Amino acid sequence: MTLWNHTVKRTLCSLGRRRGRARVGVAHIFAPFNDTFVHVTNLSVKETISRVTGGMKVKADREESSPYAAMLAAQDVATRGREVGITALHVKLRATGGTGTKTPGPGAQSALRALALADVIPVLTDSAHCKGGRRL
Repeated sequence: MTLWNHTVKRTLCSLGRRRGRARVGVAHIFAPFNDTFVHVTNLSVKETISRVTGGMKVKADREESSPYAAMLAAQDVATRGREVGITALHVKLRATGGTGTKTPGPGAQSALRALALADVIPVLTDSAHCKGGRRL
């Protein structure tokens, strides 16, 4: 019998265009209520590629767990993963668990969204403008 002390949710998101075989990494997002940790490893979880926390991105202690700090941390991790050559991520979202709360903190959703939207590449247009300033 296995006892789980924390909640784990898994999703798969892409970090760029696929050319041939995808290089997969694992993004561990640990979101207690006072900070947000974003940690990317290889698929065997033995080699750390990048590890950034919300406290490394903001100056005030009260803002460590904010969604903005989590988004900045996830963007840094995504750019480092792209430099290494990772094209896809398995995302593991974790809360405190055990006797603590099983609900992830406020930075979890924004960190996951920032990792999922990291593959948005601007498409060049022919610079023709529509009414309202939109490009065709």
